[in-house]
Amino acid sequence: MSLAGLKKQFNKANQYMSEKIGGAKGTELDDEFVEMERRIDVLGRLVDDLINKTHEFLQPNPASRAKMSTRNAISKMRGQEQKILYPQPEGTLGDYMIRHGTDLGEDSTFGGCLVEAGESFKHLAEIKYNLEDNVKQNFLEPLNHLQTKDLREVNHHRKKLSGRRLDFDCKKRKKDKGSNITEEELRVAEDKFEESKNLAENAMHNVLENEVEYISQLQAFIEAEVDYHRQALNTLQSLLDGLEQKRNEAASKPKTEHIPKRVSSFRRSESPNSYDGPNDALDNDTGRSGSYNFNNIQTPSYHQSGFDPYDEQDPFGSYAVPDTKKKPMARALYDFIPENEGELGFQEGDYVDLVSQ
Repeated sequence: MSLAGLKKQFNKANQYMSEKIGGAKGTELDDEFVEMERRIDVLGRLVDDLINKTHEFLQPNPASRAKMSTRNAISKMRGQEQKILYPQPEGTLGDYMIRHGTDLGEDSTFGGCLVEAGESFKHLAEIKYNLEDNVKQNFLEPLNHLQTKDLREVNHHRKKLSGRRLDFDCKKRKKDKGSNITEEELRVAEDKFEESKNLAENAMHNVLENEVEYISQLQAFIEAEVDYHRQALNTLQSLLDGLEQKRNEAASKPKTEHIPKRVSSFRRSESPNSYDGPNDALDNDTGRSGSYNFNNIQTPSYHQSGFDPYDEQDPFGSYAVPDTKKKPMARALYDFIPENEGELGFQEGDYVDLVSQ
């Protein structure tokens, strides 16, 4: 730094401290210039907040944003131009719907509805990606240009103006006190101060008068939002109509009755030709005749044999168990209607005599 530059920096510091501590008065700028500076400050804060909050609006999860930014930075450092996309929640939800809907099987109507809903949500994620690209191109990029170029240039002129004002006021104050500041030095400082004021004022005016472009950029953002919601509405309405049709189809189907199967009995004979007891005469699952030949089996007539299951002497009013010591017998657990020739029909609770084996 030259000696003149060093003296100028010293003058600025001297004047700044004099104004802040000593109560010295500096050159006051006109009200119009002060109002333009205020609006520029507001515009600067506005642009910063709009950029940050728009990113949060498009990508609301801060952890996902940080992870995506870190991975993109690492890829860029490694020379890999790999663009990591923000995981849209609609796409994540759609993936899980498709996965579990497929697991339910093709016979499940609900599973098919889940798959259809998952495809619609993945389409919503694609629409959201298109919204991001549109907003970044037509809204965020112009704001970034305003922030990094136009406002930066304005603030540069304002900072230079502040320094030249301090230098001019310091030399003017010293001259008033009888210092060795020449008229030429004071005139040069004043000219530079005036030049910086004109540059800063023109730059601020140009930025503030560009409202038509700012409104167009905001309009582009709103149009992108409207287009996104229109496409999302069409997608969801189509999905809703399809689910309504599937629900009506499912409601019109007759409900099937399910009868749980009994657990197979473990008290079976080791060979089909052996006989262990009366329960082996019938299939425990179906109630039908098993491997034995029941063609010659006859149902006993209780009344003919003198046995009455509803005898008043029976205190419990239940079926009396006939004497099974003389001949083998089986008790039917289910009703069975004959379907083929030679089969024996019986009802639940009937006793069947085993005539031959």
